[in-house]
Amino acid sequence: MVRLPLTPAEVERGKRLGALLRRARGERSILDTALDAGVSPETLRKIESGRVATPAFPTIAAIADVLELSLDDVWAEIKQPGSEAEPADAGHGTRERLAS
Repeated sequence: MVRLPLTPAEVERGKRLGALLRRARGERSILDTALDAGVSPETLRKIESGRVATPAFPTIAAIADVLELSLDDVWAEIKQPGSEAEPADAGHGTRERLAS
């Protein structure tokens, strides 16, 4: 499978996601947060830095749970400012994403 390049909007959304997770993590270590979420510290580091702009949903759900963030709040924070965009609709017309 060939992975299509990310759009500029996806890259920006990934940066906003990373910034949100860094703020929510606060003084808590990447290691503790990642282990509590069941992901590798390197995965969390890549998401926070924006290097993984489209992480898998279960990964974000687990991290959000550990950081006590609701998924609604995460989506509201990262969606394109001023847009009424909704999450992808059951895979119709969306690209496949590689899991983190």
